[in-house]
Amino acid sequence: MSASCDPAYAPVGDVGAALMMVDSRLKAVHAGKAATDPEQQTLMEQFLASLGPGGLDDLVDGACTLIYMFMTWLRKAHESEGKDVVEYVVPTLVATMRMMPRSCPPEVIPMMAGLVIAAGTELSPNLWRKQYGDWTKDEMTPLEATAFLLAEHINRIADNPEFATRMIADALTNIAGEG
Repeated sequence: MSASCDPAYAPVGDVGAALMMVDSRLKAVHAGKAATDPEQQTLMEQFLASLGPGGLDDLVDGACTLIYMFMTWLRKAHESEGKDVVEYVVPTLVATMRMMPRSCPPEVIPMMAGLVIAAGTELSPNLWRKQYGDWTKDEMTPLEATAFLLAEHINRIADNPEFATRMIADALTNIAGEG
C-alpha cells in the first residue's frame, strides 16, 4: 500500500471528542430531538472554541479515524456476507446526505463519499482528503454527519442504538489499558 494514504501514517486525532459529538447527536435523534437544542448548540460551540486551532485539527482527524473504524467494521460485516461495503454503504449514505441540504450542501457530498470509499478500501480518510488541500469550513458539518450516519447504519445492523459508540469506546478503553 502506498504510504501516502496508509492508515499506519495517519494522525489518530482526538477520537474521544469526535465520539462524544457523534454520541451526543445519536442520543438527541433517538430522543426525538432532530433539531439541535439551542442550549446543546451553545455548549458545542463553546467546546469547539475551547479547542483552539490545533485542537480543531485533532477533532477533524479524530472524526476521520471514527469513519475509518466504522468502515472497517462495516467492511468486515459485509465481507462475511459476501458483499462489497462500498456497493452497500455509499449509495445509502449519499442518498441520505442529499436529503439534508442544510447540513450537507450538494457540493461537499462527493468529498464525503470519497472519504467513506477511501476508508472502505482500507485507506486513511484524512490522508486521502489531504491530497485535495486544506479542509474547508463547509466540510465540517458534513464530516460530522458522515460519522453520525455510519454509526447509525452500524446501530441498525446490530439492532442496538448504542452499538457503534460502545464499540469505539471499548476499543479506546482497551488501548488505554495497554498503554
